[in-house]
Amino acid sequence: MRVVNICQFGAGRIGAIHAENISNHPAADLKWVVDIDLSVAGKLAEQYGAKATLDPQEALSDTNIDGVLIASSTDTHVDLILAAMQAEKVVFCEKPIDLDLQRVDEFSSNIAKLGCPLLIGFNRRFDPSFRALQRSVREGKVGTVEILKITSRDPAPPTIEYIRNSGGLFRDMMIHDFDMARWILGEELAEVCATGSCLVEEKIGQAGDVDTASVMMRTNSGVICLIDNSRRATYGYDQRIEVFGSKGMLQAGNTSPTTLSWWTDKGISKDKPPYFFVDRYEMAYRAELDHFIQVITGEADPLVRYVDGRQALALAEAAFISSEGNGVKVNSDMFHSDQTAERI
Repeated sequence: MRVVNICQFGAGRIGAIHAENISNHPAADLKWVVDIDLSVAGKLAEQYGAKATLDPQEALSDTNIDGVLIASSTDTHVDLILAAMQAEKVVFCEKPIDLDLQRVDEFSSNIAKLGCPLLIGFNRRFDPSFRALQRSVREGKVGTVEILKITSRDPAPPTIEYIRNSGGLFRDMMIHDFDMARWILGEELAEVCATGSCLVEEKIGQAGDVDTASVMMRTNSGVICLIDNSRRATYGYDQRIEVFGSKGMLQAGNTSPTTLSWWTDKGISKDKPPYFFVDRYEMAYRAELDHFIQVITGEADPLVRYVDGRQALALAEAAFISSEGNGVKVNSDMFHSDQTAERI
């Protein structure tokens, strides 16, 4: 078995998840951890027998590195993608590519010219239940799709410091659901109408964001997609998808620690959903890493490309604009990438 060597940028919360999965994978070895805080990078690197550095070029100049995993802050993503590709490395980059759609479009031609494989980190595409749902839609099991409903609710809000730097609910949280919508439907969304409120935490509103939002979208073929997000679900991490069509309905519901239910004369009780995304998407993150390794070894082409990250960000931007106009419908060419972006 060939073991691939990986350099990781970012040693924060999501970086810690990736580092652990790389370390536990029989076909991967974590060689470098790069972060703006050397003490944080050093702690994570020491845990998994890797080297730590502040200098991206020090790690990228290592000729033994096969792949680069970018889990650093969003504002570094585009520059690190370019640097890694210039060093001829296969790249995995967490979502979003950037918070600025114009910047994403401006860099697309440079990234296309470099031509290295690039995988964008929308991990929910690798969830077993969601993959089965998407495959069933493609196989026509519900006939012609008419309505797609996506619910995505966090158990509790993140810190206000995170909110201030996240890009907002639409670009940070709902961007996953925009990607799921495109992936499941297999066509672009043409119209967006969004609204948002601050109902959970007053400080989120003071930071210029919303914590509760709903979006209605329509494809050119007329399919309707409904998404709702909340930063608070007291019962756990709520992740559900429903597809309704001419021949029936598909549902992918919440997971739970066990399938045990307790039935008495007082009612029925069972386990709540997992509390955090780390637990809910544990299998998805592992499957995503499996795929990245296959991309590195040339056994697979990236299933989630630059254009997918670009289009999800465009929908997030459209939803934000619509919500600022109190739910005004947005119908714009911004949803459609140029021919350069389509190739990467």
